[in-house]
Amino acid sequence: MNWILLGLAVVSGAIGAASSLGRLTLPVPAPPALFFALAGVLAVVLVLRLLPLMVRRPAIFALTLALLSAAAGGLYYFQFFIKPNMVKGIIAAAFAPKPTTVSAEAAAVEKWPPKLAAIGSLRAYQGIDIAPQVAGVVRALHFKSSDEVAAGAPLIDLDDSIDQADLKNGQAQLKNAELALERQQTLVAGGSTAKAQVDAAVATRDSAAATVDRSRAVIAQKAIVAPFAGRLGISKVDVGQFLPVGTSVVTLQQLDPVYVDFQTPEQSLSALSVGQAASMTLDAFPGQNFEGKIKAIDARVSADTRNILVRAEFPNANHKLLPGMFANLDITIGAAKDVVTLPRTAIVYSLYGDNIFVVKPAPPKAGEAQAASADEKPALIVERRFVRVGAARGERVSIDEGVTPGEQVVTSGQIKLQPNSQVTIDPNGGLTPPAQTPKP
Repeated sequence: MNWILLGLAVVSGAIGAASSLGRLTLPVPAPPALFFALAGVLAVVLVLRLLPLMVRRPAIFALTLALLSAAAGGLYYFQFFIKPNMVKGIIAAAFAPKPTTVSAEAAAVEKWPPKLAAIGSLRAYQGIDIAPQVAGVVRALHFKSSDEVAAGAPLIDLDDSIDQADLKNGQAQLKNAELALERQQTLVAGGSTAKAQVDAAVATRDSAAATVDRSRAVIAQKAIVAPFAGRLGISKVDVGQFLPVGTSVVTLQQLDPVYVDFQTPEQSLSALSVGQAASMTLDAFPGQNFEGKIKAIDARVSADTRNILVRAEFPNANHKLLPGMFANLDITIGAAKDVVTLPRTAIVYSLYGDNIFVVKPAPPKAGEAQAASADEKPALIVERRFVRVGAARGERVSIDEGVTPGEQVVTSGQIKLQPNSQVTIDPNGGLTPPAQTPKP
């Protein structure tokens, strides 16, 4: 029996040594330490069998006591040292903050020409309210609402029957006055009448001629025509309606080109000049830009508002732009400059200052490798950084200070972030910009 134990111990030790050196492949995976432990147990059993009986019993008792003491010490160490650390690790892993998924975009450099923003109102190149100079009843309308008319086109005829009768009466009186003047001229040539009679006849003839001219002028005033070509508005009168003097009948607007009048502070006067390019957007046509130029600058600054009136001119061949529309204008006042820009959604506005979150690699922890493997992405954290925001154009905002080109900046998900929070970047998680930027 002793030889069997010795052989098993030697074989177990040899298997453990060969397995640890990699010279033996076992059919069942097992650590080499298991074979060394088995060899040690077999060696201890062999030694105990070789001891005398009087020595063997105390040795077995001492060995058993030692094993029980080791088991009790191991249990104590596990209960009060290993187990608390295990529980702490499990709890820390369960409640450890997970990286927040955000979208990010690199700060870009764009060329932006300096612009002056303003708001204004559209007005026609020429625009009037058609109104009668004399009172009368509408006899005929020669137009329809929204008609395009040429200069001199008839619009309204007022009843002029009384004026026509007055004209005939005046013409009769004029004819009689001319005959009387001829007789007086014949008589004065023969010396049969005084020169004063001729002068009186001339005066009577001129008065009758003036009466005829007046009747013709009144009749012409009752035939209202378009003073220039343009588009008519909506008719405000009907046939048979009596029109007092100055009553608005219809509007007439010349729509190509159109003017945009706007006011700007006097501080910007030095940057404005006639001929500068102007861009305009309208609420009625979202997404469209209209290009024009500065036409005129007023000759004075308002003493009440310290603003100066400026007029821009825009082509309007299709007559889409109408007087009275509200316009947002951008006046180009210089050459283009390089600016750092970010999406509007990247800026966090607050009472303490505008800030952004910049994505940076996380510093390595103590004891960890300095470099990640090729297939492992480096950990990322965010840094809160205050910035000075400049002009905004569309969905982009210029940053005057606080960020450098190429830095990755969080564009969505900032509400979940704190400084030094771990993040992961979702390349498809960005917000889709709206077709039109909402106005405050």
